[in-house]
Amino acid sequence: MPDPSVPQTFDLARIGAGLPAAALIDELNLAEAAPAPRLVVEAPPGTGKTTVVPPMIAEYLAGTAGSVSLAGESAAGSARPAGSAGTAGTEPGRIIVTQPRRMAARAAARRLATLTGTRLGEVVGFTVRGESRTSAATRIEFVTTGVLLSRLLRDPELTGVAGVILDEVHERQLDTDLAFAMCRELADLREDLSLVVMSATLDARLWAARLGDGPQAPSTLLSVAADTHPLDVRWAPAKERPLDARGVTWNFLDHLAATTARALTETGEGDVLVFAPGAREVDEVASRVRRQVAASADAKAGAGVEASAGGGSDSALVEVHTLTGRTPAKEQDTILRPRTDKERNRRVIVSTSAAESALTIDGVRIVVDSGLSRGPRLDTRRRMSGLVTMRESKASGTQRSGRAARQGPGVAYRCMSEADWASLPEHTPPEVATSDLTSAVVALAVWGGDESLLPDPLPAGPKRQAVDNLVALGAVEDSALHVTETGRAIAAVPASVWSARGLLDGAALLSPARAAEAVAVIESEQRAPGADLSALLRQLRRSKDARFAQDRKRFASIAREFASNGDGGDAGDGTGNGGIGDRGMVTGDSGASLTPEDLGLVTALSYPLQIARLRSASDSEYLLASGTAASLPRDSSLQGSPWLAIAEVGLSGSRAIIRSAVPIDVDTAELAGAGLLHTEETAKFDGGKVRAVRRSRLGGIELTSTPIQAGPELARRAIAESVRDRGAREVLRPSEAFENLRTRLGLLRAVFGEPWPDVTWEHLSVTLDQWCPETLDRIAKGSDPARVDLKSALRTLLPWPEAARLDELAPTHIEVPSGSAIRLDYPEPDLVEPGTESGADDESTAAPERAEIPSPVLAVKLQECFGWTDVPRVCDGRVPVTMHLLSPARRPLAVTSDLASFWANVYAHVRAENRGRYPKHPWPEDPLTAPAAKGTKRSGR
Repeated sequence: MPDPSVPQTFDLARIGAGLPAAALIDELNLAEAAPAPRLVVEAPPGTGKTTVVPPMIAEYLAGTAGSVSLAGESAAGSARPAGSAGTAGTEPGRIIVTQPRRMAARAAARRLATLTGTRLGEVVGFTVRGESRTSAATRIEFVTTGVLLSRLLRDPELTGVAGVILDEVHERQLDTDLAFAMCRELADLREDLSLVVMSATLDARLWAARLGDGPQAPSTLLSVAADTHPLDVRWAPAKERPLDARGVTWNFLDHLAATTARALTETGEGDVLVFAPGAREVDEVASRVRRQVAASADAKAGAGVEASAGGGSDSALVEVHTLTGRTPAKEQDTILRPRTDKERNRRVIVSTSAAESALTIDGVRIVVDSGLSRGPRLDTRRRMSGLVTMRESKASGTQRSGRAARQGPGVAYRCMSEADWASLPEHTPPEVATSDLTSAVVALAVWGGDESLLPDPLPAGPKRQAVDNLVALGAVEDSALHVTETGRAIAAVPASVWSARGLLDGAALLSPARAAEAVAVIESEQRAPGADLSALLRQLRRSKDARFAQDRKRFASIAREFASNGDGGDAGDGTGNGGIGDRGMVTGDSGASLTPEDLGLVTALSYPLQIARLRSASDSEYLLASGTAASLPRDSSLQGSPWLAIAEVGLSGSRAIIRSAVPIDVDTAELAGAGLLHTEETAKFDGGKVRAVRRSRLGGIELTSTPIQAGPELARRAIAESVRDRGAREVLRPSEAFENLRTRLGLLRAVFGEPWPDVTWEHLSVTLDQWCPETLDRIAKGSDPARVDLKSALRTLLPWPEAARLDELAPTHIEVPSGSAIRLDYPEPDLVEPGTESGADDESTAAPERAEIPSPVLAVKLQECFGWTDVPRVCDGRVPVTMHLLSPARRPLAVTSDLASFWANVYAHVRAENRGRYPKHPWPEDPLTAPAAKGTKRSGR
């Protein structure tokens, strides 16, 4: 192993030989970058940027040259960055290189170690979840972005690190956005820290603006072009749509496998890389391809090709491999390592989007693209997140097809038509716009830095939901995001925030070891057979999975540390720690192994909102505590289980599919979901009666329902709710006297405003329990609403002393010249727009324009108004009355608010038309001097 005290130099000429990215070395020399530069590297896939840039930055920062040459030789007199981790007399700082996926980090580290002539883990190493190959001599360390985030939260200064390189930032993974914001802020605080972002797409100038926003911190843009090779794109659309309500159809998987077999037949050489949306589809397609290749070999009686399920043999001409995050590291390394001349068997590699970027698979000349991808989606309405299968973007499809032409001419088969391609979205949305933000928000809260440095701001709705989640978990105290000790412990666990909370609570209820094993099962990337987590536990134990064992040990260590700090009792309100005594708290690591019941408890503690109960008349449909429905897969052995603790839910269109769960009993459900338990009393007013029920619930799941006698407050609320739903007139059936008073008050409110009450039905309906509680009580006891005195209740709203002038301001009747007292009809308050008279007499301030207020109507026989020239007014003379002048038969003759004008201009015409119809009634030529008459000429009245 190299001596860590002796700075290791990198032979950049050897490392960059044959790679287009080698041109970046001279670009950096000519760019006159800062001693600890901020760089944006724009390089298409296949240029070798991941191989060349890390050692180039290491050499630059170490100060081995004033300008770094291709041979890695130094020029005399070069200046080292002041205070940097690589100054003379000190050990050179480490370069951290992030990769979006574990297999990419391992492959990149292995490749660079080979080119430097050192063993992996010496000068070049890697750290991913559950595996680390580094040493004191390591100068370049490849890590997943999640590992870097954990280090930033644990050591915000990144002690001993001289530079951070964020690779594949164009993928816009949420962790990458967070790491960028934190490192960007740290670079402002540490002048000796170099920050490099690398993108394979044409958004480099945007990243340059984000990285350096001013003369104090300018960023330098370096770019390199790829060696282009011809690419032949062939269209291979399926006869049917690839997706249905439950996800990818079996027929489409058959088509994808058939297209792969066709590609093998139509192309004479080169490996085939097949893109499927998820691990399940990868396995299904690989199985189908193996069968088709084997059938073809049998049909040719040994003259064609034979299929191998994995490592292949000398006689095998086609090997079929799968490449996903679940593929064992040894198999990944076998697939990704450069091929030798002896390895001439053709390969079919079926992969997820993991092979879309950051990886170059040697020998690939053909790509078969399903046109589908799987990504995170947050459903804020159902408060549920999961992976959703969707159509890829054009940018993603272009990246996939380009894999075929990285090392030479290639062919790409797209399982869609050209019209389908034209309709695809241009770009894949960033994860910040589609993902659950709970983990991101707690990480930012623990970091405590500047959230505005994120490439895109956190969407407001999902962020609010994330904060609510964290408050319920006990991770933060309020919306101001004051982080609790529990929150810091959750952020330190390399798992989802939900599993982290389950680990801490499960350790208190069971033991750190058993809780750790349960969380290791929940967080495993292996698919649960038939969605059964207990079956996955048995499978992981039988296979002696190394990653599972490492996760179990690491989680147990974290749980013990948390318990030893005395923080185990700091439970959130949704975790159910109130029932610890019932379960039997274990203070040490008992020797008992994890049981399915224990697994169910920890799963329920982790995801209390995903505790679910079987719906009646169904074996597979469940109602979750969140109020959302979800269903089990058709082949699940869990069907019919009364209760489930669900760890993972997938979204397929409008359907929610349970991906992993474990059966529990009702006691476990109530223990783990204690914070969701509540009792509610509800009532409905229907058919003139109030019917009340007491229900106990676990979130959205109803546990019991018991009829009860409604109390006064509950009954009032039920009637008020019925009024809001059905309308006040239908429910209360108010009397004419009530409506007369309401309309009078409505006009006073419109003219004068306060203190006259708001008597619109909209307002009265929501304040029923305030102005007529006794009336509601009588109705609740069975009284007919039409017989209840609502008018007296309404009078309680009258303001004093203004109420004394009610009859003066809004009289019920007006006396006309004949001596009759005629009732006024006031306008409906719900149709009157309130106005204001305030400021109308203030010459220095213009009065607000008041909406037109409808006038009250006085319907009276024309003969009773002889001699009347001025219409009456109400509301202190502010509102004129509208006169409806009627015939002796009480039919309308005219409508006017100006009697003088009516007598002078219209009356003669009305008289001419009607005196023949009504000869017994007076129709004088001069109505102003004629006496007003109630009756006929003969009656003399």
